[in-house]
Amino acid sequence: MGTLVSPGSSHDTMLTEAYKAAVREELERILANQHFVASKRYPSFLRFVTARALETHPDLIKERVVGVEVFGRDPDYDTSADPIVRVTAAEIRKRLEQYYQEPGHEGEVRISLPAGSYIPQFSSAQKPSAVAIVLPPALAALPEHASRTRRKRLVASLLAAGLLVVLGMASFVLLRRPNNQTFQEFWRPMVTSKDPVLFCVADQSQFSTMTLRDAANPSRQTTTSDTMVTVVIDDVVPLVNIAGVLQSNGQRYQLKSEGSTTLTDLRQNPTVLIGAYDNSWTLRETADLRFHFANNPEMTHFWIEDRANPGKRDWALERDNQQKGVYKDFAIIGRFIDRNTDRFVIVAAGIARGGTVAAGEFLVDPRQIGEVVASAPKDWSKKNMELVLETQVIDGRSGPPHVVATHFW
Repeated sequence: MGTLVSPGSSHDTMLTEAYKAAVREELERILANQHFVASKRYPSFLRFVTARALETHPDLIKERVVGVEVFGRDPDYDTSADPIVRVTAAEIRKRLEQYYQEPGHEGEVRISLPAGSYIPQFSSAQKPSAVAIVLPPALAALPEHASRTRRKRLVASLLAAGLLVVLGMASFVLLRRPNNQTFQEFWRPMVTSKDPVLFCVADQSQFSTMTLRDAANPSRQTTTSDTMVTVVIDDVVPLVNIAGVLQSNGQRYQLKSEGSTTLTDLRQNPTVLIGAYDNSWTLRETADLRFHFANNPEMTHFWIEDRANPGKRDWALERDNQQKGVYKDFAIIGRFIDRNTDRFVIVAAGIARGGTVAAGEFLVDPRQIGEVVASAPKDWSKKNMELVLETQVIDGRSGPPHVVATHFW
């Protein structure tokens, strides 16, 4: 990627009239794209912050200002109770990433919205990459009555192949991360490992249904056809984010589905576990921790349980509420050494997919990690760590993650 231009910084001299015109042209291309054209909220937000940035008025790009100017909120509205700006910004970040992953945009000026900020950054066009994702039509051609085993193997193979290519491109699509000492220390056990890091992700048999596992007995499963959980590709977000951290530190990694991951794999590699109720290894690895996943026998009510307060049900999600499209999701972040394998494990797992995506965003945000560590024990880097996150989900998309509980041991 070319040079980043951050409005309001020492790089303002680079914002020539010709460059501003190129940014405005790029903005129009973005807003005409399928990821933005059907929405009123996202174009209004992106137009406002881009215009203010090009006018070199970053002091006007604040959450309250955006809430008033773009969404018509009262000047004294409660930003903590009304997360419209934060949620919209999070969704725009994802849609911008999706836009630039599409072929044909390699030579364009790039507009990005860094995590934790509403001030857009602009970068000069990058050289086109020779990497392309070409998925064979075998999956679409497979009839519905085909063997379940055959469908499962084919979908798993295609998903794994596609994700591996996406992960290989992570360094091209991921925003540059600041060289934060605390952030580096958080990831040090992973990036300094002599063995490659293993990503263990869900192994779903179909895109129209989802298999959920019982937290108390991961071998017990139930299948749901809920429309809110059909997009398996959401797990790509934490994968790409974390893979970018590993790549930037020269660390190798590999990807396996939870069905093909063995205990031997966990003994041989440091592991990143993505997802909870669709990943048996996450449920097993967190089962004995203070914060762990639980559910009712009917698997309609899911929650994160605190072993120090087992009757507490504040971090819960009803499947019926999930269908309404606006709800709170919760996630566990784990950073610990598994006593059974003596290997380092990172967990990024939400009750639903919104929580998993938010967990992935948290793990690559130096600011949020720094805030947690600021109140942690001085020797936190040598301790095991577990966090509970909360995120607001609107229209199936998660907002910024917020830490609601921490535990070090």
